[in-house]
Amino acid sequence: MSRTEQAEFTTMCMIYDDNGNVLVQDRRDPDWPGVAFPGGHVERDESFVESIIREVREETGLIIKNPRLCGVKQFRDKNGSRYVVLLFKTNKYYGEISSSDEGEVFWVKRSDLYNYKLSDYFIDMLQVFENDDLSECYYQKKEDGGWELKLL
Repeated sequence: MSRTEQAEFTTMCMIYDDNGNVLVQDRRDPDWPGVAFPGGHVERDESFVESIIREVREETGLIIKNPRLCGVKQFRDKNGSRYVVLLFKTNKYYGEISSSDEGEVFWVKRSDLYNYKLSDYFIDMLQVFENDDLSECYYQKKEDGGWELKLL
């Protein structure tokens, strides 16, 4: 039995400040629209940390320092491949924010985040970003075809 499988790796980063704000992106992607944290696909032969630094710079204009891996989200995509999102967070950044083709970026009070149209399942990931007792957001297919969320 082979232990290798098809997988797609992506990253996402919660950038926060000392005043209770988080940086969000109102995504223009028709497959996953809504407000979420910036991030994107890991390129071939790119480290995960280098990927999130690059993605944040491309999508927000900010340069982040010391992104800390705080969790993972994973599920099977429609082709049966494992889709993995590595979740990072940091409050070390510099530069001025600027939006990109990916979507408008802006700061919001963390307490006001639920006032926005959030991307599907973003609330599940938010729990992993903010709870040090959680490290994984896993969607497992149930026998009835639905999905079961496991926060581990």
